[in-house]
Amino acid sequence: MDWYPWIVTLHVLGAFLFVFGHGASAFAALRLRRERDPNRIAAMLEVSTASMWTMGIGWIVLLAAGIVATFIAGLWGKAWIWASLVIFIVLTGYMTPRAGAWTREVRHAIGVKAPYSDKKDAPDPTPASPEELDRILRSPRMFEVSAVGGIGLTAIIGLMVLKPF
Repeated sequence: MDWYPWIVTLHVLGAFLFVFGHGASAFAALRLRRERDPNRIAAMLEVSTASMWTMGIGWIVLLAAGIVATFIAGLWGKAWIWASLVIFIVLTGYMTPRAGAWTREVRHAIGVKAPYSDKKDAPDPTPASPEELDRILRSPRMFEVSAVGGIGLTAIIGLMVLKPF
């Protein structure tokens, strides 16, 4: 039995899960720029956090199935595989802390602890003034992160479809 098509299908499904989960988080983050009600901000951040599980599972399936498919097909000698993998890892290393720091800052500005970085028994942060919250929410960081992610995703798709080198 030829496992390659099955593993590639799993790879594509992982990519779908990753983009699905990540998209929910990205849209919530971009929508936050126009929101000023702390309760609504907290709700959007909860949706974003919940979607991260789907994104994480998709990330693992995408990466693992991609590596397995590359071994099965004997593609490690192709530069497009390495370029795709490097872009994927660099994007993850760039976007995760960059976006995470901003959402942590927003959470703190509305007086809510960040789920993965703040200790559960720590006191809630002191909410920021409306002016400071506005400054944080209007930051262009999510546009920056979205643009970098979109360009990176487009590059990876291009490399995988076109296999230019």
